[in-house]
Amino acid sequence: MSLPSTKLSQRTEEIINFDKRLFFILLVFLFLVIRYLTDELILQSIPGHKELQREGAFSYFYLFNTLNYLWTPFSLLWKFTLTAFVIWVGAFMGGYKLSFRELWKFAMIAEIVFVFPELIRLLWFLVLVQPENFLAIQNFYPLSLFSLVNVEQVDPRFHYPLGALNLFEVIYWVLLAIGIHTISRRPFSTSMMIVLCSYTLCFFLWLGFYLVVYK
Repeated sequence: MSLPSTKLSQRTEEIINFDKRLFFILLVFLFLVIRYLTDELILQSIPGHKELQREGAFSYFYLFNTLNYLWTPFSLLWKFTLTAFVIWVGAFMGGYKLSFRELWKFAMIAEIVFVFPELIRLLWFLVLVQPENFLAIQNFYPLSLFSLVNVEQVDPRFHYPLGALNLFEVIYWVLLAIGIHTISRRPFSTSMMIVLCSYTLCFFLWLGFYLVVYK
């Protein structure tokens, strides 16, 4: 028996009523453009970058970034698939059968939230603050726990975990919960609990694993 729609699920369905293939292309395009501009900003923050560039000192940097750009769409597809699978398994273990395909779509749509921290980083150093060096750009994690600590007093192994724990990640969990609520018509609280017990749990396990293996 199908459960009735809620105002939230109806509104969500209206908002996401667009071509998902075009959305994916747009998402990849945004990530590529922002990352390219950020990389150029990093290069310009290196002392004597023009002379080093003429000497070919950045050949490996350009090669690595080119490979990274080419890998971007595949890494996004992998993340959507893994996220949907983790939530699908978590929901199934909790007694809820959800459509993997619909979960995958919502994982893709929710990814848009991670465009904003990269855009904020770019605009912050492009418009507001002149970066002292390239590490200042790489270590800038807006609205994260890392932004609340003194970088010099924190062990490097904690840089990534503290940066990953940010407001945008929490918003991502909420968006995933809205997706589950829209798919299953279950209460939002139940949908949020599914996210916390599946994706969020795996997220913290990954951070713990990172801290253990970091050298």
